[in-house]
Amino acid sequence: MGHNRRGVKVYEQKFKKRMQRKTSENDVVMLQDVKDVVLFTAPSSILSPAVINMLHLPTTERFLRALILCCQYYLQIWEVMSLRTIELETKIPTDRSKKIELNYREDLEDLRLLVAKEYCIIISGGEEYTKYHHMDKEKKQSMSKKEATLFETIICISIQIVWIALGRKYYNQIELEINRMLKSDIYNSAEHKRDTKYLSKMNPRERLVLVGHCMHVGKKLNTRSPLMNEVFCDRNIGFRLYGLGALQYSRLNTRLRYLESILSDPEHTFGNVGITLGIIGIQRAKFDIMLRELSMAASTSGSSSSIRQSISRSSRVSRVSRVMSRRSTVTAVPKKLYPDICIPEKGPESLPDQFPRKMLPKLSRHARNKSYNVPPYDHEPEATCACLNTSNLAV
Repeated sequence: MGHNRRGVKVYEQKFKKRMQRKTSENDVVMLQDVKDVVLFTAPSSILSPAVINMLHLPTTERFLRALILCCQYYLQIWEVMSLRTIELETKIPTDRSKKIELNYREDLEDLRLLVAKEYCIIISGGEEYTKYHHMDKEKKQSMSKKEATLFETIICISIQIVWIALGRKYYNQIELEINRMLKSDIYNSAEHKRDTKYLSKMNPRERLVLVGHCMHVGKKLNTRSPLMNEVFCDRNIGFRLYGLGALQYSRLNTRLRYLESILSDPEHTFGNVGITLGIIGIQRAKFDIMLRELSMAASTSGSSSSIRQSISRSSRVSRVSRVMSRRSTVTAVPKKLYPDICIPEKGPESLPDQFPRKMLPKLSRHARNKSYNVPPYDHEPEATCACLNTSNLAV
């Protein structure tokens, strides 16, 4: 045991010496810190200069932020829908309940669109990604095998980044959902390996909220990934979402300003404007060198899988016992490492006089501790927050 502890300390000291950035007393966790931990712990066989360079491009920065936000909100809504399903055993759904779940679905679809717009730039070889594309200007034939290896490596590293950013919890759910979003259900390698059949276990209400309604079902070669389905979805999409985080808009409503801040603002400003992005933006002193929470006692259990296992829908127990189990489960949810996401509701949008052409300033790796003028925004008082409390489970 002592030998293992010494080995861990030596390992952490190597990381501190080689990769950890210098921190101050009131420093916060940055996305770069998470990247450093993942790259240091990743097998050297999968790392290459191309992979490391791609992870530090501005578009990849926005892609990872959007992916963390999407997965965090997905897991949050998954737990809420699990509890709402239990509530339906003793309550009747109302119009207000349907409206709340519709808001959850639209929020998840908008967050998937934020991931999709950056994902499209990466796979199409746009902006700085031309030299990583399998068919750039200098190549006369496709380098599909090389690109496939690069693609799988980026997915693997992105899953690790999201997992650490969300407090090292829900790894299986994160891996399944990211593979589903990027590859579709047919090519979801994580699902083929684990054979969880988690989508078939969802009831129609949960599936509609968590998966969405923008599904293009075709033959294998013509199947679109869920991210591409969101881009071509036949729904009312605000045009500003496609340029959010990259273009500088003159006027944004509360909802879009909130999402833009997550994609483009420095991490040390998150706490000032009430932004939640996993452990990113939380005080660095609360974590050790490898970004593990110093006090792990308050962050054990509480996953939706334990909730589903504790209360089985197929169990033949009395209604009274189910209600008692439900109450004990709701009250047993521990204090979370980071607060729930509360996305402002959609508000009116005013059309600009002309299409914006000015780009937002790019955040460089070494300039993130400087002062930035981040315009504040006001939270809407009646924003629909998917928080885990009994007042939000009204059906």
